[in-house]
Amino acid sequence: MSVNRVTTRTVPEGLDRARTPLRGRDAELASIEERLDALGRGEGGIVRLEGPAGIGRSRMLAEAAAAARGRGTRVYEGAADPDGQFVPLGPLLEAVLSGEEPLPGAQRLRDLATAPGQRFWLLQELGDRLREAARNGPLLVVLDDLQWCDDLTLLTFHTLAAGLSSHPILWLAAVRAGSVPSAVRTTLDRIRRAGAHELALGPLGDRAVARITEDVLGAPPGPDVLRLAHRAEGVPQLLVELLGSLREEVVTIDDGTAGLPAGPPAPRELPSVARRLDQLSDEARELVRTAAAVGGTVTVALLAELLGRSSAALITAVREALDADLLAESGDHLAFRHDLIREAVEAGLPLPVRQALGRQAAGPPPVGTAEAGTAAPGDTAEADRLRAEAAELAATAPGPAAERSLKALELTAPHAPERPRIVAETIPLLWQTGRAAQARELGAAALAAGGLGPEDEAFLRLALARLAVQFDFSEAVRQARAGAELPGTFLAARGRLLAMLAVGLSMSGEHAEAEQVAAQAWETAARVGDRTAEATLATVRSAVGFHRMDLAEAFRQAERSAALADALGVSTSLWLPEGLWHALLANTTGRTAEALALADEGIRIAKEQGRTAATRMWLMTRTRVLLETGRLSDARADAEAASPAAGDPGPGNLADVTLRYVMLRVALHTGDRRTAEAYAAEARRMRSDGAPVVRHFGTWMLALMADFEGRPDRAMAELDAVMTSPAADRPAYAGLIDPADAPALVRMALRAGRHDRAAQAVALAERRAVLNPGLPFLAATAAHARGLLDNDLGPLVRAVRLYEDCPRVLARASALEDAGRKLAATRKPEAVPYFEKALALYARAGAERDVARVRRRLRAAGVRRRPSPARLDGAWPELTPAETRVARLVARGLTNRQAAEHLSLSPHTVGTHLRRAFTKLDVSSRAELTRLVRHRDDGE
Repeated sequence: MSVNRVTTRTVPEGLDRARTPLRGRDAELASIEERLDALGRGEGGIVRLEGPAGIGRSRMLAEAAAAARGRGTRVYEGAADPDGQFVPLGPLLEAVLSGEEPLPGAQRLRDLATAPGQRFWLLQELGDRLREAARNGPLLVVLDDLQWCDDLTLLTFHTLAAGLSSHPILWLAAVRAGSVPSAVRTTLDRIRRAGAHELALGPLGDRAVARITEDVLGAPPGPDVLRLAHRAEGVPQLLVELLGSLREEVVTIDDGTAGLPAGPPAPRELPSVARRLDQLSDEARELVRTAAAVGGTVTVALLAELLGRSSAALITAVREALDADLLAESGDHLAFRHDLIREAVEAGLPLPVRQALGRQAAGPPPVGTAEAGTAAPGDTAEADRLRAEAAELAATAPGPAAERSLKALELTAPHAPERPRIVAETIPLLWQTGRAAQARELGAAALAAGGLGPEDEAFLRLALARLAVQFDFSEAVRQARAGAELPGTFLAARGRLLAMLAVGLSMSGEHAEAEQVAAQAWETAARVGDRTAEATLATVRSAVGFHRMDLAEAFRQAERSAALADALGVSTSLWLPEGLWHALLANTTGRTAEALALADEGIRIAKEQGRTAATRMWLMTRTRVLLETGRLSDARADAEAASPAAGDPGPGNLADVTLRYVMLRVALHTGDRRTAEAYAAEARRMRSDGAPVVRHFGTWMLALMADFEGRPDRAMAELDAVMTSPAADRPAYAGLIDPADAPALVRMALRAGRHDRAAQAVALAERRAVLNPGLPFLAATAAHARGLLDNDLGPLVRAVRLYEDCPRVLARASALEDAGRKLAATRKPEAVPYFEKALALYARAGAERDVARVRRRLRAAGVRRRPSPARLDGAWPELTPAETRVARLVARGLTNRQAAEHLSLSPHTVGTHLRRAFTKLDVSSRAELTRLVRHRDDGE
């Protein structure tokens, strides 16, 4: 019987590539040569070669096989085929039973492979044959395209590779980078644990691209040819095919230089892309060609409309196109893996088809009837239908919903009675899709036009109030209050306005009035049975419980709010600002893992549904969580990714109390004075804001800055206003943002000689801990503050112990440092372990300023050590650990999205890390970064 439709690939497919010398892979070849040298000394092993499609994996395997044969090593080569997985063990049998010196007993091995229940004996038999062959000299076993191997091949490969590690057998396996089947991932994990050497093939550098271009064209390339060559982005297969298709028709050689006298050529088909298209099913091929005609990125919904099918019906075709490495996921869109691939697919389409699909995709989204594009102003029936579609789409696709709502508005006469209600429906859709300024202008114009009935104005102001929450807490209160005070509104509208007013007051820090308004709103909501308003008001009640330090009640109401929203079918991840509160509450009370999980889920869902505003708000919230867990670099990256846009309405109050506060704290921990000063300037603006909570954050930020500058007196002067007889409306923590700030405030006060303020902070921390005995984090902060106030080692050591089970890295490091400082006064040797643990935590967080301070304490205790914190990689002193991880993954050829999936971060965060790495390393391209990584990590 036939083993498999598999070919032994000593030379990669493609005439031009076979004739082109291998360029730009000296480091990888040298690494393989080292393993072959070790094989010659009797040392076996495993080498895993990874890279994206077209990067040259097969070519590297062919070079390795040739090098092994040159040493007299027997080579067995096999490769999997995407259509050949139905033959058990096909690729491996093809390797060991074909070629010049096949293993003996071929028929028995084939019979065992196809007989049920014979896997054990197959492994034994194949293992015995390989051991026997290895006694006569070293063996190289090559397996290409591991991602397409059948389960039996995978099992046999990792079992024999590990089991025969003491024999002179080198296993060289290549696998496509990115998403692979779970069985392949398991195999890769197992061979990694077995000590496999890993080689990642990334894009070629500029020098290699230039040399390959010269190889293919027969002359050094001119600037225009090089610009064209760089469009391949260092992918050798695309580069060679692109150049080969132009060599005879477009490129000319004048004075020994290859040029393009007629200018850049039109896109054309490429052989490798055509082969991949041919391997697809008819449905997947049609989908890929349609996406190419659309151009750029495309949603599955648009493809479904163009193909006349449902989105669900395209799931298999989309997965097939992704697995073929033709398409890639880009947020909630699909994009071609490479622009040359898209152009090659499009070039294979007839011109009329390309033009028709392009026009169809560029036009307004289909809205259900052929006459939709011809509707005229005043067509109320069409406007009503568009509004109904917008309402149906709003929960899952706010972008198309916003376009339909805007179109309905265009069709509605300026003085039509339904126009204000359509404006109120459009505002939240525009805001959710990142068009807040347009939404605000639309609402303001409707209010300014006048002539509104009370019900219409109420709904307009409700929409504007919710819009303002992200940008201006005081404006949210103003709009909600104005709407609630309108005479003649229905109870349902008034109830929702009162609920929104309570939310705005609570976010502003007007807690006493928020509680009063919430009571009114609750009564109104109960009378009309408005469960949505009740869910919102449960969040306000949670905030009231938090303010009163009744955290059990705060959590109970937050969970009730989430349950009500869930029962209504509203995802709390998209329910804003209410949904954010639960994460902030969990973070502030030490339940950081829960907070991070909530934030991660919020970001994921918001991104999936294209909700720009929600994504930014969840990112802002996550910055607070990442800060407290000691992930300073990630917190800064999230803050930069979520930074307010230039056209945002209002000062950005949510950004004030999240990312701006976080950026100042990160700058202080890292000793970045310039950034700290920039955010201190923001804090001075915040101190005069209309919302008490924003003023409070600004005041605490300025106090921290003054303390950073060595001015504790100034720090306490900043805080006096919020610490003097805390009123009912002031935040419960009297000068603090977070319970872990209590020890910092005590230190400031003691340095300034303000024992009264230090005692006040300790009393508040202890009261909070007593009222909430189930939260060890609060007990830890109280013990820490008490130990500082009394200069008592006992509470400090207790704080260290209580912090051990809490993921608050910076708070724990601070307690360790303070306990060590107390011990160092009389028992220096006992202080050292505390300082060393604090140093390790600060270093892991990337808190350079804190690291330097603890080092000074260690030197004073008689400990001398080299200044090499654990967070710094010796080869990468400029980068944080997070930036180093991203740089290395990108140098392996991973996209930002792939790196994000690998690191469990958002693509925004990965992009921010990468930009910072480019700046710090003074590189301007991925190719330059790749060269630098190879030089530093591999000594190339």
